Amino acid sequence: MNKIELLAPAGNMESLKAAIMAGCDAVYLGGHIFGARSFAGNFSHEEIIEAVKYAHLYNVKIYVTVNTLIYENEVDTFINYIDFLHRNNVDAVIIQDIGMMDLVRQTYPNLEIHASTQMHIHNIDGIRMLQKLGVKRAVIARETSIEVIKEIKKETKMDLEVFIHGALCFSYSGQCLISSLVGGRSGNRGTCAQVCRKKYSLKIDDNVVEKDKYLLSMKDLNTLNHISSLIESGVDSFKIEGRMKRPEYVYLVVSIYRKVIDSYLKDKKLNIDKELIKQLKVMFNREFTSGFLFNDQDLINTYRPNHMGILLGNVISNLNEQVKIKLCEDLTVNDGIRIIGDEDYGFIVNKIYIDNKEVKRAQKGDIVEIPSSKKLKVGSKVIKSTDSLLLKQINHLIKTGKRFVNINMNIQIKQNEPALLIVEDGINRVELSSKQTVERATKHVLTNDQILKQMNRLGDSIYKIDKITIDIDGNVFFPISVLNEMRRQTVQLLNEKRQYETPYLKSNYMRNVPSFTKETYKTVMIDNKKQYEKLDKKEYRYIYINNYELYKELVNEEKVFYILPRVIENYKTIEKRALIGELGALNVYDQGHSATSLNVVNSFTVAFLHSLGISNIMLSYEIKENQVNDLMKAYHDRYKVYPNLTVVIYGYEEVMISKCNLLSNYQMNEGYLIDEFDNEYQIEYNNNNTIIYNFRKRNLIASTYYEMGINGVCYNLINDKS
Repeated sequence: MNKIELLAPAGNMESLKAAIMAGCDAVYLGGHIFGARSFAGNFSHEEIIEAVKYAHLYNVKIYVTVNTLIYENEVDTFINYIDFLHRNNVDAVIIQDIGMMDLVRQTYPNLEIHASTQMHIHNIDGIRMLQKLGVKRAVIARETSIEVIKEIKKETKMDLEVFIHGALCFSYSGQCLISSLVGGRSGNRGTCAQVCRKKYSLKIDDNVVEKDKYLLSMKDLNTLNHISSLIESGVDSFKIEGRMKRPEYVYLVVSIYRKVIDSYLKDKKLNIDKELIKQLKVMFNREFTSGFLFNDQDLINTYRPNHMGILLGNVISNLNEQVKIKLCEDLTVNDGIRIIGDEDYGFIVNKIYIDNKEVKRAQKGDIVEIPSSKKLKVGSKVIKSTDSLLLKQINHLIKTGKRFVNINMNIQIKQNEPALLIVEDGINRVELSSKQTVERATKHVLTNDQILKQMNRLGDSIYKIDKITIDIDGNVFFPISVLNEMRRQTVQLLNEKRQYETPYLKSNYMRNVPSFTKETYKTVMIDNKKQYEKLDKKEYRYIYINNYELYKELVNEEKVFYILPRVIENYKTIEKRALIGELGALNVYDQGHSATSLNVVNSFTVAFLHSLGISNIMLSYEIKENQVNDLMKAYHDRYKVYPNLTVVIYGYEEVMISKCNLLSNYQMNEGYLIDEFDNEYQIEYNNNNTIIYNFRKRNLIASTYYEMGINGVCYNLINDKS
């Protein structure tokens, strides 16, 4: 069995050090640009250099997220940033953008690339496509089941990274446009507004069946009880989500998973202390689920989109600005609590009284009084949202704890020869000979105990001696000061060796692309026979059909294409003409057209797709007019030919696709979500996925795009009831 990597998040240097002290094998972090968590603290260039050096001392790898879509005017900045990361020995970069992945792979062949979960990799053909691209690892979509993961590991050699703990998105990552198209903050650009954490109502057949609930707010992933299955599946890297979280959270989660993983590897048994689960809950939880990974259907927390804490007790009286609580957990001054009533009320506890006596700490079963200026309802639940003692304990461990690297020492003290010290850490070996020779003792004889004492003086270094071998002649003398200096020098040399380098290599990018005629035409997307019959067929160059039975009826019509699902586990049939919406299909089809869901926003992605045989490419819904213009100019300047591109100018955009069935309790396949502004988003359930459409219709001007050199415009009639 391969070594299993425990991969930790870090939003800043404090979290990185906490993760390393907690026992992680690798850390992923973002810089100030091109990372999918723009609101995390993130790392400056100088901090990235420091982080790599610090982590590599402990043999911990550093992966840097550059996992946003890259627009044309950003490409030079992007590639300069990649160059900086490569020169400074990051172990891998995590990328979403297909074109940038191709550019980096060709330009920096020695730099390891990981495909971000934003690439929506969820099937074996997506993995095979990444292998063709030279990608080392795929971060699998969080909706992928353990059975599919096992099959991928069985059939391919790709490294797989799987999320094991933390926040979940309602939509498939990389396929969520609601924050961008509704609120102007793109999840594909690292500025998600977390629209899924807002309240919604659900309407079916003109009846509101759910009112003002968090219908899209996912519980947090927790796979502690399934670590054995994950290990046995062959997954290479266990990833913890949380670059927005505090260092104490990172330390606690990493240390708990470290303990459980190591315990299982040692004894083949899962040993999970209930107290650890309680600590996880009080640190942060939205309630826990084992997710789609283990087919857990209990996924949504409709009650609250943020921290749930743990139950502390119940209000039993509320008099004279003192609230009396019967505790079912310990309570300490400086703990954070929240009282659940008609309106939640949260505060930090600054005084605790038991029988009118002030105390610093109360225990489970006690009845306590705490000051509260707000009138609180008897019977209300009280939640502990912050455990001050736990935070204090973790902070102490982060600051004073040590993570040691075991080393072996061999020292040879032979008369009339230089002393020799050899130090090994399991990977690196350092040898150092003294300039001074060993003499025969006349007064002071050097002993084994003296040597042991000096060699063990490793001070505040990261090393701990696991084994020391001493080969010494009898009755010899050698200065203690020289032994000390040899120890210091070997430690320094070992530090330098542990700062390994990835050989920097820069090569040339090249893509051969076909030439397309500049022309103008229309295409259309439909989903039923009635729409097809109403179409003026001569008006449209291509007709894209979202209904497989209808497509089969019309398969011999040259202009008809089948719109492939963008979530598909296995390609069992190969359609004659397909509109491709996810990476796996690129491995299956050697020609076809591509859909908006491939997130094409730059000329490098266009060139890559054209080089594969994709003859017509739909640009992303997110790309703006000026960015289209930049793309067209850059493409022609670089390749000296014109691309064949289409822009969808009309229709309701799909803003989310989810494996959650919002309509499962109502035996219906259609309904509406209503947001806080009374906007109504149509939802439908088909092909085992929920699709949410924008509440407003896209309506752009065709001539604007024709003038830029775009060949095709597309009218999207899917879900159009008009």
